[in-house]
Amino acid sequence: MRILAFSTLAAVCLSGAAFAADFGPLISAEQLNAQTTGPDAPLVLDIRGEAYGQGHIAGAVSAPYERFRGPETNPGALVPEDQLEATLRELGVTLERPVVVVHQGEDDSDFGAAARVYWTLKSSGVSHLAILNGGMGAWSGAGLPLETRANAPVPSNVDITFSHQWLATTDDVSTIIGGEHKAKLLDARPEAFYQGQKAHPQAAKPGTLPGAENISHAVWFKDPTEVMDAPSAAEVAAKLGIGKADPVVAFCNTGHWAATEWFALSELAGVEDAKLYPDSMVGWSQSGGQMQNTPGLMQNLMNQIRGTD
Repeated sequence: MRILAFSTLAAVCLSGAAFAADFGPLISAEQLNAQTTGPDAPLVLDIRGEAYGQGHIAGAVSAPYERFRGPETNPGALVPEDQLEATLRELGVTLERPVVVVHQGEDDSDFGAAARVYWTLKSSGVSHLAILNGGMGAWSGAGLPLETRANAPVPSNVDITFSHQWLATTDDVSTIIGGEHKAKLLDARPEAFYQGQKAHPQAAKPGTLPGAENISHAVWFKDPTEVMDAPSAAEVAAKLGIGKADPVVAFCNTGHWAATEWFALSELAGVEDAKLYPDSMVGWSQSGGQMQNTPGLMQNLMNQIRGTD
C-alpha cells in the first residue's frame, strides 16, 4: 500500500509539474482553448465587466477589474486585505489552482488591467498565473467558441497574506528619492504625462517623480494588443540598461500602465527586484511629495485650456 500511495502521489506531482511547465505568465488563445476542460482546467477570470454578458470563454467567471481597484479618488490604492480576501473567496480563487486573467485586448492600454489583477493575485499567493495574450480580441480572432450563459463561481475558503515582495509603498518611494535606498524609478506613462503636459483628473498636479526615467508601457508590445515573449522582453530590458539584478520601481498615474511595465520586467525579462508602486502619481501628488517636471501656474493653466491635462 505504501508503494501504491507513493506511485499515486508521484503521478499527481508529475502531472502538476508538467501542467505548470506549460503555464504562464502568458498563454495564447489556442493554448487556453486546449485547457478549458478536464480536472486541471484553470479558473478563468474575465475582468471585462459588462462585456462578459455579450460572450465569454466557456466556464469563465466574471471578475470586473473595478473589484481589484481603489476608490475613485485614488484608483491605484490597494484594496484592503480583508476585502480582497472576500472577493477572492467569492470568485473561487485558491492558492493552488491555476488562474488565467482575460481582458478585452483592444489596445496596449487594455493589457494593464490584466497585469494589475495578475500582480494582485501573485501578491496574494496564487501559485500559477497567466494572462491571455491579446485578450478576447485574440480569442475571437482565432475563431474560438463563446458562451453567453453566466457561470456561478464555486466559493473558496482561501486565506491570504498580501506579500510586499513586489510592492513599493509611498514611504518606499520617499526613501529612493531621498537617497536612502537605491532603485530605478520607471515612469510607464506616455511622454506627455512624464513632461507634465498632461495629468490624471485625480492628480493634485502634473509632473513625475524626481529622478524618474520615462519608459512607456508601450515598448513591451509586439503589436498593439499582444505583449512580446520573454526572450524579446529580456533583450529590450538590456537595451534600456536594466539588468536582472537591478532594483526597479514602476509607476504611472494609478498603477495600471505600470502594472504592464512590472509584468514585462518581472515575469518576462526576469528582473529579480521589480516592484509596482500602485498609488503612483495620483497617490504621490495627493501626499504632497516632491515632484519633477511640474509646470508653473500659467503653463499649467494653458495646458488645461488646451485640454492637454
